[in-house]
Amino acid sequence: MLVLVAPGQGAQTPGFLTPWLELPGAADRVAAWSDAIGLDLVHYGTRADADAIRDTAVAQPLLVAAGLLSAAALGDVAPGAVAGHSVGEITAAAFAGVLDDTAALGLVRKRGLAMADAAAVTETGMSALLGGDPDVSVAHLQKLGLTPANINGAGQIVAAGTLEQLAALNEDKPEGVRKVVPLKVAGAFHTHHMAPAVETLAKAAADLAPADPKVAYVSNKDGRAVATGAEVLERLVGQVANPVRWDLCMETFKELGVTALIEVCPGGTLTGLAKRALPGVRTLALKSPDDLAAARELVSAVTEAAAAAAGADA
Repeated sequence: MLVLVAPGQGAQTPGFLTPWLELPGAADRVAAWSDAIGLDLVHYGTRADADAIRDTAVAQPLLVAAGLLSAAALGDVAPGAVAGHSVGEITAAAFAGVLDDTAALGLVRKRGLAMADAAAVTETGMSALLGGDPDVSVAHLQKLGLTPANINGAGQIVAAGTLEQLAALNEDKPEGVRKVVPLKVAGAFHTHHMAPAVETLAKAAADLAPADPKVAYVSNKDGRAVATGAEVLERLVGQVANPVRWDLCMETFKELGVTALIEVCPGGTLTGLAKRALPGVRTLALKSPDDLAAARELVSAVTEAAAAAAGADA
């Protein structure tokens, strides 16, 4: 079974969209999306510097656009499940048919603006903890007043809170943690600091008419596959102020029988986690159009294996 996943904020790099816009029709498609949401995605994806695309209001729609564009370039793919990390959940909602591309981009534009406003209230940030025992690390973070905002599995937890709290973490790491790495994000996402954004996003979501997922949609909230579009949308609203449980998402992938995982552009982060947490699962990250041929081969291999298994069962 193939799982299609979409990365979250921090995966973007300057110019990462440039080669994708050289594909037939891609530039026109992204230009139309730009007009629809009032943000020049072409500029930010090709010419803007690292500081400009670090802006939450820019990074989030840019990531969703890149994910949708690269998935479309991959062609006709029928994954057994889809998921996204943080803002990647909106990309995954489009993959599952819950939202169309325009609705997904409109929602993420409002999400990015609302989270940027919330982040401006207090100076906050996020840092990744590498190594250590998850239970020990979570208890230590709570002692420092920090939130375990992303529990990613494969020995990685992301702490979020004020800059003072993160500075204290640098001086007082949890036992067993090898390294604390500050992340290039603009605020303490998936914590109570984002509560003002929840209300804004709820109002935006009320104007949408979500369809039920066509494939298993695995949620960050608890790793559960969600059956209705209404619940997907409800979870998308709430997740901005609640922790991401990517570890539980990967547990669900295992239960569903995942054999291959493809991460859409700008891929790399989630495939890295999968290599450590899902041994034996073939992984591929769509970093540039040069990766498309290998990704199509992987899709074909999974399809052929599934057909062979179905024939054997018959």
